[in-house]
Amino acid sequence: MQYFKEINSFLSSSSFFYTIAIGLDSRYSYVSDNYNRNFALSEKSLLGKHFSTTLHPDDIVICAEAGMKCLQNPGVLIPAKLRKHDGEGGFVITQWEMQGIFSEKNEPEGVFCIGYNITELVSAQTEIETKNMKLSEISFIQSHGVRKPLANIIGISHLLADIEVGPDVRQLHEKLIASANDLDMVIKEIASKAE
Repeated sequence: MQYFKEINSFLSSSSFFYTIAIGLDSRYSYVSDNYNRNFALSEKSLLGKHFSTTLHPDDIVICAEAGMKCLQNPGVLIPAKLRKHDGEGGFVITQWEMQGIFSEKNEPEGVFCIGYNITELVSAQTEIETKNMKLSEISFIQSHGVRKPLANIIGISHLLADIEVGPDVRQLHEKLIASANDLDMVIKEIASKAE
C-alpha cells in the first residue's frame, strides 16, 4: 500500500495523468485532483461514487473485466481503453493501466489505475488511416484508370508516325507525343510517391 501512496504523492498534481483507486465495493476510494477536474462534472469529488459514473455505458463491462483481471493476477498491469464523459455531452478517450491492490496478508483491497487522455492521438490515427485509404484509392485510379487511356494515346500517336501527313499535322503529332510522354512521367512520379 505504501507503494501506491508514493505514486499518488508524486502524481497528485499532474495535469496529464489521472490516478484513481477503486475499492472492492466498486466505488472510488481515491481520486486525484486532475481526475476530479476532468470527470467530476457537477460533483465536487467522485470519491465514494460508483466507478461507472464517468464511463460510456458500453465501456462499463470493459472496466469491470479489467478490474477482475487485476485481482486475479497480482502484480500484473492490465491495460484498458475507456471513454469518459467530457461534460459537454460527448466523450474523451482515455488509456489506462490498472493493477490490483493487496494487503500485507495478500488479500485484495481494490484496484489502482493510472490513465491519460488519448483523444487527440486516436483522432490523428483515424485521420491518417482515412488519408492512407484515399491515397490507396488515388493510386489504384492512377494505375488502372489513367494509365490505360494514356497508353492508348501513346500507342495511337506511334501509329500516326507511320502515316504520311503534311508539316502542320506532323508538328501537332510531335506535340501530342511530347505531351503524352510528359503526362506519363508525371503519373509515374505520382505512383512512386504513393507507394
